[in-house]
Amino acid sequence: MPAQLRPSALITLFENTAATASGSSTGLRDRLCAALRQAMMTGALASGERLPSSRILANDLKLSRVTVEAAYAQVEAEGYLQRQTGRGTFVSTSLPHASVSRSNKTPQAGLSRLSARGQKMVTTGGCRDPLSPVAFAAGSPDLRAFPLKIWKQITSRQLRIQGEKLLGYGDPQGYRPLREAVASYLQQSRGVLCSPEQILITTSSQQALQLLAMLLVDPEDTVWIEQPGYLGARNAFASAGADICAVPVDGEGMAPEPDLPVPRLIYLTPSHHYPTGVSLSLPRRLHLLDYAKRHGCWIVEDDYDSELHYDGRPLPAMQGLDKHQQVIYLGTFSKVLFPSLRLAYMVLPPALVTPMVTLRTVSDGHSSQLMQAVTAEFMQAGHFASHLRLSRQLYHSRRDHLLLQIRQKIEWLTPQVAAGGLQLAAHLPAGQEQYFSTLAAQAGIETPRLSPLFLGNSGQHQDGWLLGFSALTPAEITAAVNRLAPLKISAI
Repeated sequence: MPAQLRPSALITLFENTAATASGSSTGLRDRLCAALRQAMMTGALASGERLPSSRILANDLKLSRVTVEAAYAQVEAEGYLQRQTGRGTFVSTSLPHASVSRSNKTPQAGLSRLSARGQKMVTTGGCRDPLSPVAFAAGSPDLRAFPLKIWKQITSRQLRIQGEKLLGYGDPQGYRPLREAVASYLQQSRGVLCSPEQILITTSSQQALQLLAMLLVDPEDTVWIEQPGYLGARNAFASAGADICAVPVDGEGMAPEPDLPVPRLIYLTPSHHYPTGVSLSLPRRLHLLDYAKRHGCWIVEDDYDSELHYDGRPLPAMQGLDKHQQVIYLGTFSKVLFPSLRLAYMVLPPALVTPMVTLRTVSDGHSSQLMQAVTAEFMQAGHFASHLRLSRQLYHSRRDHLLLQIRQKIEWLTPQVAAGGLQLAAHLPAGQEQYFSTLAAQAGIETPRLSPLFLGNSGQHQDGWLLGFSALTPAEITAAVNRLAPLKISAI
């Protein structure tokens, strides 16, 4: 099948030649020849790509068909085109791939011209999520279970009631009714002590981490993170120039040794540690709060999926134990509603509200007014609580189904049971992670690896996977496990 016709590149290049040819005697045919050559040599028109017919291109460029035919004939004679009777006009397949060779050189040249901070951010590799749910990509809710009809109704109502207002600029701290709804929810469900004045709405928890890194961390400041731990947090603080100190996690959560350097900031996932799923015990919480008070450091509590707890009741948020305004609480709607909503929130100590709102104004200004208004009504009308109840039941059953399938069919994979969340950690035999991950990929299964979540070459490194289950039906989970089951341990 021929490639799709793309006259737009030729139109743009042809129009650009008018400026370069201004004041000269360059004719229309020569200008079109120049545009064709440039399009093909720069890769705007790829090798083997079909060009528009002379009739279509003449109409698009407002030229006579005779002029276009003459230009096509000229560049064909020069070896740029191949014309096939009854099929059309194609870019010659013998042309060099100039765009490919250029792309190999440009990034390196550009990287050397970045700031030190920019280079650190780029070299982290960034944070990317799959565009659609696949087994076993981690961290995605089941969008098929989302009450889309209700969401559409609320969206239409908000546009009808205050449409023009919602299309304008918004409060950089966030839409007031949403901040009120979030404050009420957090007080009732998580034991967070806050008012709407302490809440800042962001586009994501990752944006919140970047803002906190910019506001609170100077180059060479020490930041404690969990080992293993969330790559997004490590990247945010490392890009700010922080000295990252990875603190081991055991069955009670982060376990700092007495001789560790005093941090400027401590990053924690205390309710559901990422990735192991353990909870930070109450004695550890109190110890870290006391440590932060004595040394004047901030604690960032990332409560990324505490709403999705299946076994018993989760411990209340660490922020509720904070008597000295040193804990910054983060939450997100991406895991409980849908990722493209792009709404998250911070609960800030009062002293940080004005500085953080000011920083937000020079970041992206504010989150979508419309989506904030819809989310606020969704929460106030009780739909949020109903959706959470359904999600807990659904994901709980899927977690149990995945555990059962693994235990029955895969002897070389040891799952680590977590009390909640959208994914679970599973351990592989030592030294086998790369081997099994390659085989899984060949079987069409995505298996996010545990090893990148460990910093450095410490002896605590563990081979394993982080298996997402929430977006998969039981039948999809079974099919994916069946494709992994025949794999065998390497003899190496």
